[in-house]
This record gives sequence, structure tokens and C-alpha cells, in this order.
Amino acid sequence: MAVKMRLTRIGAKGKPSYRVVVANSESPRDGKFLEILGNYYPGKDPAEVVLKEDRVREWLSKGAKPTLTVSQLLERKGIKS
Repeated sequence: MAVKMRLTRIGAKGKPSYRVVVANSESPRDGKFLEILGNYYPGKDPAEVVLKEDRVREWLSKGAKPTLTVSQLLERKGIKS
């Protein structure tokens, strides 16, 4: 079972916001997940990223692979993936 850190969409139509979650790679985008690690609000200026940095580091040490977008968000927050 591969575990990924990825985004799941929340928010109204035309006003997207996303959760950063840890999920099984086989589960659907908005499906079952293991843990919520934070939020991403692209509609704000500048875009806002809120993360539980200690939990993110723990999941990375356990071998969770971030998607391309999540890895860019982690770099923005100063977390090496």
C-alpha cells in the first residue's frame, strides 16, 4: 500500500480550497484519507498555506510521497520533501 500526501478539494463552486491529506494512493481524490495535515487557499492574495509541520515531517519520515503540487507547497513553507 503506497501512501501519498495530496490535495482534496473542499469549498463552493468557483471558490476552491483544498485540504492537504495523507491517503492511500488507490483511494479517489475526495475519498477516504488517513489524516488531514493542513489547508491550501489559492483564492487569497497571496495564496495561503496552513500546515501541521510536525505531522508533515513525521509522515515524510514514514515514507509518504507528496504529489508535485504538495511538494511545491512544502517547499514554499520551507519543508524539505
